Amino acid sequence: MNSLLITPYKTFGDVETSSIRYISNDHWVNGFLAIPRGQTKTLPCIIFNRGGSFDFGLIDDVTLEKRISLIASWGYVVIASQYSGNGGSEGQDEFGGTDVNDVLCLRDYLEQIPQADASRIGMIGGSRGGQMTYQVLACSNYLKAAVSIAGQTNLDRQTILRPEMIKVFERAFGNTADGRKARSAINFADQFCQTTPLLILHGTADWRVSPKDSLELASKMLEARIPHRLVMFEGGDHGLTEHRKEEWAMIHSWFDRFVKNGETLPNLEPHGA
Repeated sequence: MNSLLITPYKTFGDVETSSIRYISNDHWVNGFLAIPRGQTKTLPCIIFNRGGSFDFGLIDDVTLEKRISLIASWGYVVIASQYSGNGGSEGQDEFGGTDVNDVLCLRDYLEQIPQADASRIGMIGGSRGGQMTYQVLACSNYLKAAVSIAGQTNLDRQTILRPEMIKVFERAFGNTADGRKARSAINFADQFCQTTPLLILHGTADWRVSPKDSLELASKMLEARIPHRLVMFEGGDHGLTEHRKEEWAMIHSWFDRFVKNGETLPNLEPHGA
């Protein structure tokens, strides 16, 4: 099935949002859509990957207004999933298992939206949403750019840093060694799409996801010559609360450069005088 149900929700400034319900892995999943009001021309698109697990981190009105609608106000169609098993969705939240398809299939649904230019898609995710973004980068090549904020790349480290995550992993996928490995981008960074520039943002005072996750990932990407930019915010927490203005300016610029304007990718071969 390839069904998309759209129900008008709320307006935030000049952005109209809708709740959506769509089919992924043969079951219904809920999410949201945000489009600048009165838009007649097609716009580039951003897929927004929420953080958290189960009902922790659900997309609410605050996220819709402060993040999703903000991105849409820059001139984008933004679509987001609550993921399977969450927020009224059917299925099971597997924390990056088969529920990765909840994100992957959004590309097809964007093609059904008149205001969306599905040939220009970017992706953004924070924390678990960053992990989902990394998993998408390893199995697709259609993204024009991606952004990860404090995305976890090493679930083994997570079980040591935050032992309470063991229960989350047990509920989601049994907390098997293979399951943690398959969800840890540190093991497959060399498989990332080489035509999708990735902006990695992380605070050095993050206690939820170790800053080492992003540092080590960037090192792997450097070896594989995957286009990326790593920004470590001094004293930044998990949500980069102290650096909000700078964070969003960087995200805005990154998407405009590579998604909206199709800027040529940088030359990663050693060069220069």
